[in-house]
Amino acid sequence: MTGIQPIDHSAGPVVIRTHDLYKSFGKNTVLRGFNLELHKGENLVVLGKSGSGKSVLIKCIVGLISIDSGSITVFGKEVSELDQAGLDAIRVKIGFLFQSSALYDSMTVRENLEFPLRRHGKGMSREEIDRLVIEVLESVGLRHAVDLMPSELSGGMRKRIGLARTLILKPDIILYDEPTTGLDPVTGREISKLIVDIRQQYGTSSIIITHDMYCTRIVADRILVLSDGICHAQGNYQALSSSEDLVVHPFFHSI
Repeated sequence: MTGIQPIDHSAGPVVIRTHDLYKSFGKNTVLRGFNLELHKGENLVVLGKSGSGKSVLIKCIVGLISIDSGSITVFGKEVSELDQAGLDAIRVKIGFLFQSSALYDSMTVRENLEFPLRRHGKGMSREEIDRLVIEVLESVGLRHAVDLMPSELSGGMRKRIGLARTLILKPDIILYDEPTTGLDPVTGREISKLIVDIRQQYGTSSIIITHDMYCTRIVADRILVLSDGICHAQGNYQALSSSEDLVVHPFFHSI
């Protein structure tokens, strides 16, 4: 590993840890002993080129993709050892914002937000559901969109609604998969600032997968550079932006 800064253990406790993580698809080895620690209350950016394995990493963390070897612990529990009930319980605590926002096109915004509550919010009254829907919409600045269809939303609005649906179960951790992909620069900055606001309002711990340096500069408390399947370097934005490392330098000096 190159350019590694020591992790500040005065930060919050570790909520996600990967150790010596390996994942291959046929002859293509994507992760080659990747190590990561996410601390409580931290916004951690995993930075890497397209196809470097960033999205594979977070899908492994929530058990959507099985690993070949290594260890993933979430809240101290080994993900590979969990049964389906245990995995479901962990997933309720982890919000996942997909690149596409993954809204149901046949449902209104309200119905999209109610969907996870119908699955996991057993015993909630109609009034409680309505209150939560409005609360998360206000968090993302889209209360007025409650009865719109996804087809009536702009790309930035879809991202915000996708984030609202992620927030409605009050997750402890949020995994953002390329949150600004496909957005114009102004909207991308708005979404990036919203990620910071969400951490402040809800106290979430987050992993943000991106190759967008504007997003990285706004949201990152700490950055890991994923290259050749390993954590090649880590540090804050200021430290890594001054690095002369041949892998790290191009990310920070191509904008």
